[in-house]
Amino acid sequence: MAIEDTLAGTELFEELPKTDLARLASVTVVRNFKKGYVVVREGEIGVAFYLIGKGSVEVVKGLGTPQEQVIATLGPGSFFGEMALFDNHVRSASIRALEDSEFLVLTRWDFNAELTASNCRIATTMLAVLSRRIRALTDAATH
Repeated sequence: MAIEDTLAGTELFEELPKTDLARLASVTVVRNFKKGYVVVREGEIGVAFYLIGKGSVEVVKGLGTPQEQVIATLGPGSFFGEMALFDNHVRSASIRALEDSEFLVLTRWDFNAELTASNCRIATTMLAVLSRRIRALTDAATH
């Protein structure tokens, strides 16, 4: 998987200049998980962002309990854990691999180090994308 190309093809990073993408790609790690593996657990502190390169996952509330509920399925190009890049809160759901999958992983610490780079536009670009998402959710909730 070409890390820069995969990042550039994601809504969260698609507006970044190539120089910022290259820096971000240099601190991004490729991780593979087998079918059934729980990538993140509800209630854990979020410390990384995940972008699905290959495969698919399910977003689960109440993992392993009688109330377990699958609330979404995500595939290639989808991402989760983006809020972990900005805050120190717990995960609101678990993520379980539905098949053998490949992810790009960016830790909060590496992301924050990139934000201090000179001429870095990552944060302002990401804030615009996240703001659009919040606006869309707010609009959907009021209609």
